[in-house]
Amino acid sequence: MGLLSSLTSLFSGNNNNTPEAAPVEESTEYKGFTITPAPISEGGQYRLSAAITKQLDNQLQTHTFIRSDVVASRDDCIEMTIRKAKIAIDQMGDSIFS
Repeated sequence: MGLLSSLTSLFSGNNNNTPEAAPVEESTEYKGFTITPAPISEGGQYRLSAAITKQLDNQLQTHTFIRSDVVASRDDCIEMTIRKAKIAIDQMGDSIFS
């Protein structure tokens, strides 16, 4: 029974190629918004993803975005995610939560 369970665990990894969320990164403050990168690991690369939050009218508003951009380096992904989130904030302001 021990050999069988060892073989089963050896061959039963995550074979369905579904994306896995990597650990959430440290948040960055920008113009009253909080940007929290959450790179998604996909096939050896990382997809840009983050939560943008802001306290409005005594309520915490959250906008989550996942972009089609993928990069090889986790650190590059985090840097690019913050840059793209800042652009979205500059363009949309508080309407990002609408």
